Amino acid sequence: MALINKFTVYAAEGLGSVSAPSWLARWNTKSATGEEGQGLFTFIGVILSLATIIAGIYLIIQLILAGYMYMSANGDPKKVEIAGAKIWQSMLGLIIVAGALTLASVIARLVGIPSLVNFKF
Repeated sequence: MALINKFTVYAAEGLGSVSAPSWLARWNTKSATGEEGQGLFTFIGVILSLATIIAGIYLIIQLILAGYMYMSANGDPKKVEIAGAKIWQSMLGLIIVAGALTLASVIARLVGIPSLVNFKF
């Protein structure tokens, strides 16, 4: 990120100063060490948070539909099996999403990226 900022400064030398648009200022955050240009990591963190919320909502909807399918099966073994498979797949999806978030957080901490997965709203 620092290379991009230096390149911009050298390219704009003699042309005056160019400031970022006001709507872009919130993404140009500083890290815990005071280094600027952590906006990409903040953006990735927001995307991960959004994907997690969407996955959670989808999980709830799928569990409700599978539960309704299970209750309306009326003892039909094929429908009960389909509903059970849908519940199992929904829970497996939850485990995959939680594992992906955990893996992303661990890798971010090992590499030194500050707060990649941050659930502040």
